[in-house]
Amino acid sequence: MTGCGGGPTAPTVPFDQPFTLTVGERASFDGVRLSVEFTRVSGDSRCPADAVCIQGGDAIVHVRVITGTTGEYELHTGDSSRAAVTQGAFRIALVELQPYPFSSRTIAQDEYRATLTVSRQ
Repeated sequence: MTGCGGGPTAPTVPFDQPFTLTVGERASFDGVRLSVEFTRVSGDSRCPADAVCIQGGDAIVHVRVITGTTGEYELHTGDSSRAAVTQGAFRIALVELQPYPFSSRTIAQDEYRATLTVSRQ
C-alpha cells in the first residue's frame, strides 16, 4: 500500500507513546509536519541472550526524521546518551530494538523492530 509520492503509507502515532516500526516503515504525527522512518540497523554487537559477556555491546538504529528538513541519525542501544536526538522542536528516542540476538543465528534486516518515542521539546 502506498500513499502520495509512491512511499509507504505511514501510520499516525501519538506523541510521548512508544510505537514500533519495521525497517523501511515510517510513522507520522497528527497536526504537525513530522515523520520518522526506521531505515536500517548496523553494527549489532549486542551480547547474545544465550551468552555471558563482559560488556553489553551496542546496535546502531538508523532513522530518517523529516520535518521541514530531513535529518539522518544513528541511535545506539548500548549508550543512553546517544539513544535520542533532537530535530527542531522534536525529540526522537530509541526505547528498544528486537529481536535480541542469539549466538546461533544471524538477524536479517527485515526481522528488526525498533520501538521509539517522539516528544515535543
